[in-house]
Amino acid sequence: MRSLLLPASALLLLTACGTQQAGSSSGASASSCPSDPSWAEEGGVRITGLRGAACDRVEFEVTNDGSEAFTYTVSFTFASESGAAMSSGEETVESVEPGRPVRRTVMMTGAERVSIAQVRSVPVDETPSAGGACPASGVRVYADQGDAAMGLRVVGLHLENCGTEPYRLNGYPEVEILDEEHEPIDSVRILKGGDAIAMGTGADAPPRPLTLAPGERAQSGLVWRNTTEFGEPVNAPYARIWAKPGAAPVTVIPELDLGTTGKLGVGAWQKEEQDQQPERPAS
Repeated sequence: MRSLLLPASALLLLTACGTQQAGSSSGASASSCPSDPSWAEEGGVRITGLRGAACDRVEFEVTNDGSEAFTYTVSFTFASESGAAMSSGEETVESVEPGRPVRRTVMMTGAERVSIAQVRSVPVDETPSAGGACPASGVRVYADQGDAAMGLRVVGLHLENCGTEPYRLNGYPEVEILDEEHEPIDSVRILKGGDAIAMGTGADAPPRPLTLAPGERAQSGLVWRNTTEFGEPVNAPYARIWAKPGAAPVTVIPELDLGTTGKLGVGAWQKEEQDQQPERPAS
């Protein structure tokens, strides 16, 4: 939903990789992969080295400086020697405990530079779930990839009853907007109904009581515009969602670029038809 312009200083030049000694029968590399202590670091994630015969295995380390376990989503950009973006990659690192760094590897193919494009983190207890084991709450809640057109943004919220008991909903999910430091942003008005922002978004139906049998799903939506006029634009990566009062919160990552509009529309829960397949999240 948005593009990133990457500074050349944040990139690792890899063109020295993979050269071989003339006449070498072993095929071993004559020079090791480049090493630089000033390699890019952002949001608790640091590139620590390059490995492999072609220096195409990028090693990185995730450090959690908080007080609870987080799941991290790390986005990388792979670029040409000139810095032109060629491709991207994303890795999810689950359950990083405070003070216990975790190392992972991401593969890079056909590029000479790599940068950390973006780091997002969600408390383990609030991680969205689109599949796998059913959470203790008995429901899965997650956001889809969303849609953007002419400055209008719509991100779907999806809830699935994966438990064994009926799950009742009545009205709107509760939403709290969070900044990059996971701190609440109180300057944005949360409005009921997508039609508070624009008509025809699919998030403007009136609220009504719902009972979801095991296996049934419901959907809501976040609707906003990124119009920028006078004032300070608001960019908020995270939204904490409570499906209903008393429910366990889930933190999704809709990347809210609210401009200076100061408002976000939230649709009422509506039951999804059984043959309607909800859009799955990108990660």
